[in-house]
This record gives sequence, structure tokens and C-alpha cells, in this order.
Amino acid sequence: MYLLSQLSYLAVVASHLLLTTAAPTLRDDPKTSELDQRGLISPVPACSGVSTTNKRLFQINGKTQYFAGANAWWLGHLQKNEDVDTAVSQIAATGYKVARVWGFGTTNEPGKPYEVWYQVLNSSGQYFNLDPVTGIPRLDYALAAAHKHGLQLILPLLNNYDDLGGINTYTTAYGGSHNDFYTNPRAQTAYKAYLKFILNRYKHHPAIFSWELCNEPRCPGCPPSVITTWARDISAYIKSLDPAHLVALGDEGWLTASSATTVADYEHSYAYTGYEGVDFQANLAIPTLDYGTLHLYPHYWGYNFSWGNTWIEQHNAIGRALGKPVVLEEYAVPVGATDGEGRDRVGILRKWQETVVGRTSVAGDAVWQFGTRLPSGVMPLDQYAVFWNGSEGAEVGVRHAREMREKRGVATL
Repeated sequence: MYLLSQLSYLAVVASHLLLTTAAPTLRDDPKTSELDQRGLISPVPACSGVSTTNKRLFQINGKTQYFAGANAWWLGHLQKNEDVDTAVSQIAATGYKVARVWGFGTTNEPGKPYEVWYQVLNSSGQYFNLDPVTGIPRLDYALAAAHKHGLQLILPLLNNYDDLGGINTYTTAYGGSHNDFYTNPRAQTAYKAYLKFILNRYKHHPAIFSWELCNEPRCPGCPPSVITTWARDISAYIKSLDPAHLVALGDEGWLTASSATTVADYEHSYAYTGYEGVDFQANLAIPTLDYGTLHLYPHYWGYNFSWGNTWIEQHNAIGRALGKPVVLEEYAVPVGATDGEGRDRVGILRKWQETVVGRTSVAGDAVWQFGTRLPSGVMPLDQYAVFWNGSEGAEVGVRHAREMREKRGVATL
């Protein structure tokens, strides 16, 4: 989700610490042991209990099951360990098995505009920030905390938007427009170098659920084949480095006219035109993508809230046809919204959840986003946040997590 509040949150993080401006030069193949010797990360055990697919569902901790989760994009960008520990314990206490956390943080100028950043791209080269307070060790700590609480993380490794350094940080460094990124050789070389660094660092970590190529990749006006070709290449590269973990695109699930022919009423509307350069069906057919993703913001896209149920069912049908899991990995309703049918925000979210549980075999979902107040005073929230310890959290979080946990681990719909 594109949220200006991501920037405003980072601007008011409680700790304002001196940022390092010198980052280590790019290592061709950084070894975990080398990083340990520098005290940057703690050793992690050999990967055990890696989540896998079982037809249209996931096998998590050795059990084929459905899951409920939450987006907590900010977890690896918190600077206080106590904040991370608190947030992870609350996510786990809600009953969530999986959380989606940004695995990217790129800037073109060290220390600006973010207080935590993972890599720098500029005319002097590509650098990874290994500072324990402002760099990648913050993600190390988030993963360690997740493992302690039995939680697994989905890590998107790039952002379509500018928040926390997205595609445009690559094009700023290597030329071209946003849409050129997918075919720009220098940008792709740098992106693959980042992938190699991250995967070599974490591919044996037990808290990894999956890698995602990008958060909401878009190429407006491009033929969908541009992103499909890119997704095929990048997912194969990730599998070459880490064949064990799951890989997904991280897209919103945009459909094209050819994949929407069973729903004539919607064929020519925004979500079905392929305008954003994404074809969910074609991408899900890529062998090196293990599952499909869809996001759900009807009010933002020009649809009524009830259409959300149709969107969920359409993607479930495509997943059924291709024999792969589908995850509703972002869905949200702004505070104060109603649907004109007597439902408030919780009622709308619960209606979508009822569709997931009772009318589909959608394998998992993750609400946008997990809301909490952390010990340092930081409140990583927006107009969509569902506070974990309030009445909304009890219904949308705890109750739904229990429903997904208790659903029989077979895909019949």
C-alpha cells in the first residue's frame, strides 16, 4: 500500500541518533561467519521447519493449514529493541502465524531521509549499511524476535513506491524512468546484488516464510509481458540462491480482460484492464512463483466494498485452476467507513473474512495493518490500522485468526 504516513511515522521515530555516512563497500558474497565476527548478527541455526506449499495450501511447522496474519511493514525499521520485542509478542498473541515486513530500505544519500536504511545507491557505487543502529542489523533483530515467538515473516525486497526507497532509487542512480527499471540492465544488476546479499544473509533463518519480488509492482501503460518477463527472471534468480523458501511476486492481483471473462460486469473497469501492467493469471503460472497474492482497497480503486467479495472469489478461482495457493496479503477499510448496507468498518472487514473462510480456499490473509503503541511512544499507524488490543482487534484479529487456525487443512472450494 502506498501510504504517506510511512514517511510521517519515520519522521517522528522517538530516537534521533547520529547516522553513519560511510557504509561498507559491496561484498561480492558476504559470509554469515564474517558478519558474525564483526558482531553484526547472531548466529542462526540451520533452517528447520521451512514453510512449503501443499497443493493449494501451505505446510507450516509440518502441518498443512490455513493462516491469518498482519502487515507490520515497520518492524525492521524500528531502532529500539524493546519496541520490536513488544510488537512481535503482540502479533503472536493475536494468533497470527505470519507477518509481512519490509525487507527493503534504500536511499540515494546516506542518512536521508530515513533513520534506518539498508543500502545506498548513488554515483559512488552500491553500499550496504551494516551499522547496528541504523542498518540491516535492525532487520536481523526483527527476525530473531519473530523466531522467538514462533512467527514467520514475508519479506518484500523492493517497493514500487518511493517510501523507504523504491524503484525510483534505482532509476535515480542508474538512469531511466520508473517503467524502465524492469528492463534497465544496470538497475537489474544492482537489484540482484541486493537480493544476493539479503538471501545469503537470511536463507538459513527459520523465521523466513517467503521472499517477495516487490511490494505492489506496477508498470502503468506497459504490456503485462514486461512484468511477467521480469518476474520470471527474478524469481528464478532467487530460487537459484535459495531453493528452499517460498517466492511470490507481491502484486495486487490485477486482472486482464482475458482473465475476467466470467465476470462481464467488471471486464472493462480499472482492475480488469491490465493498465497497471500486471496479469495475475499469467504471473501465477510462472513455475518459480510458488503462490499468488492479491490486495484489496475497493474504495481506493473506485469500487464499492461489496465488490471485494467478488475480487477474492475471482482470485480463488484462478488459484484453483492453476493448482497454487492464493493469499489475500493486504486488505483494509479506512476508519469511519460504512458500506451503505448497515456495516461499519469491522462489519466490512468481517464480511471479507467470511468470504475467505466460508466461500473460498484462499490459503491465508494479512490485514493492513497491525496497530499498536510501542514503549518508546512510536505509533506506526495510518487510517487503516487495526489496534490489536481493542474491540476491532478482537473481531478482525483474534477471532479471524482462530477461524483460520480451526479451518480443516484441505482446499475444497
